[in-house]
Amino acid sequence: MGIDTFQDQIRIVLVETSHSGNIGAVARAMKNMGLGNLWLVNPNSFPDEASYARAAGASDVLDRANVVSSLDEALSGCTLVMGTSARGRKVPWPVIPPPEAAVAACQNAEKGNVALVFGRENHGLSNDELQRCHYHIHIPSNPDYSSLNLAMAVQVMCYELRMYHLRGLEAGAGSPYLKPMTAPGDPGWDIPPAPVNDVEGFFGHLEQVLTDVDFHRRDNPRQLMTRLRRLFQRARLDQMEINILRGILTAVQKAVGASGNRKPTDADAKATGQENGHV
Repeated sequence: MGIDTFQDQIRIVLVETSHSGNIGAVARAMKNMGLGNLWLVNPNSFPDEASYARAAGASDVLDRANVVSSLDEALSGCTLVMGTSARGRKVPWPVIPPPEAAVAACQNAEKGNVALVFGRENHGLSNDELQRCHYHIHIPSNPDYSSLNLAMAVQVMCYELRMYHLRGLEAGAGSPYLKPMTAPGDPGWDIPPAPVNDVEGFFGHLEQVLTDVDFHRRDNPRQLMTRLRRLFQRARLDQMEINILRGILTAVQKAVGASGNRKPTDADAKATGQENGHV
């Protein structure tokens, strides 16, 4: 789905909002997630200072908001309508959670306007209003404290919409936003992964220092080095991190007056440079 379709074809509809500050907070939630088509049905007060203050940089969403006097006007031209609701209606209605609602909204937005309807702060949407909806959206909040602030409920749905939108971009032209960056070698990481021989040099250096400070006994090693290897291998060190660690070890050796009997390596030279502040 194109960005224009995502922004314009999906309407966020607020019904008879009591507090104008909540309208501003909703505008902020929408803009955070790339949405901008806001419809207000008979708000108690709008526009006003409180709504723009709570928008916090999303005043353009408020400037473009459509203020209407009835839900019929807000839904005019829509091909799919979904309303937020708690479960437990007398007549069961099709109910879907936010992720599935986002899929339905984005897919149907290719064909026409889609409305996501949110009710009043104190009692939500009426039964008559909910019966205007094809689906009810249920946000599975804590049953012991299930009441969501209006802007929070909108944020949940806007987030799900954006995630579906980004997944579509990733499958097409490509989107960097959903790709994790957790270790050296991932796109965006600033330093390449440490080569295996440098990591092995670090382990040898570490063992020597632990021996120098009488923390490790080579004649009774137990599982110390095995567990330390597991720790550092799990961290997936990059080259700079190896250099920093080698610099620390060299500084420890100098402080305790133990240089060890290892033959200097290229990694040692890097460690010395690290110690001297060449980051």
